[in-house]
Amino acid sequence: MARARLMLLSVFILIQFPVFGGGRLPVRAKYGMVVSSSKYASEIGMQVLKNGGNAIDAAVATAFALAVTLPSAGNIGGGGFLVYYGADGKITTIDFREKAPLAATANMYLDASGNIHENSNHEGILSTGVPGTVAGLVLAHKKFGKLGWRQLVKPALMLAKIGIPLTWGLYDDFKLLKENWLKYPSSAKVFLKADGSLYEPGDLWIQRDLAATLERIMNEGRDGFYKGETAKYIVEFMQKNNGLITQNDLDQYEAIERVPVHGTFRGYDIYSMAPPSSGGVTIVEMLNILEGYDLREMGHNSAQYLHLLTETMRRAFADRAQFLGDPEFNPDMPIKKIISKEHAARLSGSISLTEASVSDSTNFNNNYESPETTHLSVVDSMGNMVSLTYTLDYYYGNQMVVEGAGFLLNNEMGDFNPIPGTTDSHGNIGTKPNLIQPQKRMLSSMSPTIVAKDGKAMLVLGSPGGRSIINTVLQVLLNVIEFKMNIAEAIESPRIHHQWLPDKTVIEDWGFSPDTERIYKEYGHAINYENYFGRCMGIYKDPETGLLYGAADSRSTDGAAVGY
Repeated sequence: MARARLMLLSVFILIQFPVFGGGRLPVRAKYGMVVSSSKYASEIGMQVLKNGGNAIDAAVATAFALAVTLPSAGNIGGGGFLVYYGADGKITTIDFREKAPLAATANMYLDASGNIHENSNHEGILSTGVPGTVAGLVLAHKKFGKLGWRQLVKPALMLAKIGIPLTWGLYDDFKLLKENWLKYPSSAKVFLKADGSLYEPGDLWIQRDLAATLERIMNEGRDGFYKGETAKYIVEFMQKNNGLITQNDLDQYEAIERVPVHGTFRGYDIYSMAPPSSGGVTIVEMLNILEGYDLREMGHNSAQYLHLLTETMRRAFADRAQFLGDPEFNPDMPIKKIISKEHAARLSGSISLTEASVSDSTNFNNNYESPETTHLSVVDSMGNMVSLTYTLDYYYGNQMVVEGAGFLLNNEMGDFNPIPGTTDSHGNIGTKPNLIQPQKRMLSSMSPTIVAKDGKAMLVLGSPGGRSIINTVLQVLLNVIEFKMNIAEAIESPRIHHQWLPDKTVIEDWGFSPDTERIYKEYGHAINYENYFGRCMGIYKDPETGLLYGAADSRSTDGAAVGY
């Protein structure tokens, strides 16, 4: 036991400038930085940088570590997106979004009355898309990594094998979900003690099956997940529970390198994820609209500024719903038009600065996405930057652990439009581009983003939060560029979210004055309150000094920015 604890300590390397949580002051560093929703994972990524790895190496190691330390969203059973800005000027993205199984159909979740059958698109085995995370991390490393693959996976393996002290955040999760774990013996085996009781804060939480799966991935790369023993566990679990994913689905899955979406705002270059992410297109479209207004004159988070943000969000999200989906199934998406300055000017002409518009399916250009996603940002000493967002969709995915393999499955099939042709005021979207088809990638709001000025990358950020991801990234970006906040202030500032349908503005209930809310309502906006949404992880590189400033959103219980 003493040897095991010594090995555990060797994993949790002490670094020069640690910070845990968030705040108004950013972490400052000179040579490299990793920001994620887990201090353990951030430390592992930083150690990779200190060992001579680059930003891709650190991102891969951090992502695998998050699969151990942040099971609510960190994963090998889900999928996501990576945006890379190389110091050599190479700018690209990796799409490892999940796919619909080969046996999936457009109406697979509907009962005889045409309604969603018992929320089956978000719950249970049929909600699972073919996982993409391992394929995506393998592809990123193959193209841009520097260190050996085994060196990047081993730290996560050791965390799972030796265990981590349970955090209060994990304890709260496990306590809340205890009854759910008991529904699935394979999940109870991972998240509860052998007698069915809860782990307590500080207890050593060991994940042996996950460690064995990570060892296969470490030794065999992609084949360690999509073939062999791990694939056998997945297929058998699907068959046992009447799921759809087969070995053929696993064999056919591929991660893809894609050209990023590019836009400009006040002389800055914005690089973000292209479809099947809706994030990049929607953010660029909103920035184009907002560029025509004097935002600083309005005042940060004034009622008029919030009104303009809302009207901008309303129009961009209407375009998102109508036009965006998997490009392999929607080759004629009018992306160039949507992100053009001319389109933004036309939309601006429909905005009143004194009165709210009404969201309906006929305005402007003629489902719920879970907030449980996670993001990591990395900058290395050479100036390479990585923005990576990945997810299981819901909180702990579909909450089903693959028996024998130790990892959770996603419920990303719920991100497809489940009822063809039905778009209504309750938020149901039934437009064609995102209907279910075999091997199609479901539309996402994940928005890993990198901002550059004069050819030099200076800001990397992203967030979880379902559809609110897009608006979180937008507002943090504006806080830095337009309102000259430091990265911590920009992330900590209160936020709003509007997504076209339903026609309600979500605002954080602690951040705005009663007078601001009153005037905002007088414009004609309806408000829903939430304690918080989004958990942005960001790094700013000062273009003059080269110093790095990082911040982990304090809305993330266990998040950390770590630099050296």
